[in-house]
Amino acid sequence: MNQFKTVLALISGFWLFTPNAATAQSTQPLPLAQPKAANLARMRAESLNGGLGQYRAASCMYETGAGSCLESISDGGFLFRFQGGAPGWQQQTPPNPTIETSVLVSRDGDRILEVSYNRTIR
Repeated sequence: MNQFKTVLALISGFWLFTPNAATAQSTQPLPLAQPKAANLARMRAESLNGGLGQYRAASCMYETGAGSCLESISDGGFLFRFQGGAPGWQQQTPPNPTIETSVLVSRDGDRILEVSYNRTIR
């Protein structure tokens, strides 16, 4: 009986960690360079806007790969578009961002190719 419980526990544990077909098909893996590119874009915006003492990027830029701030991926690179503002802007009701930034990062995530916009919200 003890062996049966052990086998049942192993099978149950295996089932919990095996993705079903719907989950496996709906989840697209991130390109390896995307999280690196997102971090580089966020850090450039922080630098351009006075550092962390004066500026915070939108929370999407702190998510792995910044998927909801990613405007496009092309041969030209990763284009991130996001808002930001003074520390605490996202906790205000309603949130009050003051700056919009668009940053293009190389496909390998190593270089900023262009900061096409870093001004007031359009």
